[in-house]
Amino acid sequence: MVKISKIISSTIDKGRRILKILRLGKEDIQTSYESSPFGIDSNPTKDMIAIQMETAERGKTVIVGYINVNQIADVGELRLYSTNSQGVEQGYLYLKNDGNLELNGNVDNAMKFIPMNTALQNQVLLINAELVKIAAGLNAIVPGSYVPTPITLDITGAKVDTVKLP
Repeated sequence: MVKISKIISSTIDKGRRILKILRLGKEDIQTSYESSPFGIDSNPTKDMIAIQMETAERGKTVIVGYINVNQIADVGELRLYSTNSQGVEQGYLYLKNDGNLELNGNVDNAMKFIPMNTALQNQVLLINAELVKIAAGLNAIVPGSYVPTPITLDITGAKVDTVKLP
């Protein structure tokens, strides 16, 4: 039998989430294990509506899902999101059906480190070559007046090794 329940709280016992739920009235408070897809660990907020099912073992139940009130994904899309304890969205990962990925927004762009570093290092070479020309011109007027200091640029501190792009 399937029952609709309201989440009261949750705990973890030996690696399994146990949900305290309110079922058919304020006196019908029970606990139930949670079932979720492999590789996904999420914890529902208080007052979420849960779908509870009985198992083959008499008196044992499991929460198999929740009524989601934050759905915006279109056909073919996947969105993972987190909320604070009041259920207010705090962050998301959104795989769009047009091939785009949104990570907490869609205003700015991610950058590929290797092509950006290559372009910046090429620009540094061009600037240093111009500094040599400027020094030659100035030193022709006033000998020894300008010795260029080569420009260097290191952006390795901006590289995020745990995020990869195509």
